[in-house]
Amino acid sequence: MTTTTVPAPPAAPPHTRAEDVAGLLVGTLLASFGLFLLHSATAVTGGAPGLGLLLSYALPVPLGVLLGLVNLPFLALAVWAKGWTFALRSAVAVLALSLLTPVHAAALGGVDVDPVYAVLFGNLAAGTGILVLFRHRASLGGFGVLALVLQERLGWRAGYVQMALDVAVVLASLALVPAPVVALSAAGAVVLNLVLAMNHRPGRYLGA
Repeated sequence: MTTTTVPAPPAAPPHTRAEDVAGLLVGTLLASFGLFLLHSATAVTGGAPGLGLLLSYALPVPLGVLLGLVNLPFLALAVWAKGWTFALRSAVAVLALSLLTPVHAAALGGVDVDPVYAVLFGNLAAGTGILVLFRHRASLGGFGVLALVLQERLGWRAGYVQMALDVAVVLASLALVPAPVVALSAAGAVVLNLVLAMNHRPGRYLGA
């Protein structure tokens, strides 16, 4: 009886430099638009972007500046944990996010957005933008890097660490944000993480 060997699928061609640049631009545009919508509803989300949003409600500092500042320690950690290529791409993405987030507010002006729409669609846009960045070997820094390091060094499950930090940010917002908006923000954070969980799985996307 003969056995048939199934040939391995061909390796996917890597992204070109132009594709990576376009991916970083599209990803940060989507993520920054999502954060603009969340900010318009005085809502938060998970991760370092959520922490930046929360701080913007307490401090007289522009949101774009805070988004860059809160990510600095996580980007330094990314150099150590993920290497210079990933860290530099992520630094470019964070800088672009900081610059683009105020652009939406200037372009659209003082729009009155329904909070439910703002939170749900804002998290969908932000999650899709983060997904695009992942596909081009970049991120928006944040808790994911810390969760990865704690998993590698202490054996803590990265998913649980990420979830605990996200919950901490949402709960901390109770000091500044009305309880109904906090509950809506929690639902939005779940939406964002579902976007990533359903679409970013090892082996599903073969491009480099």
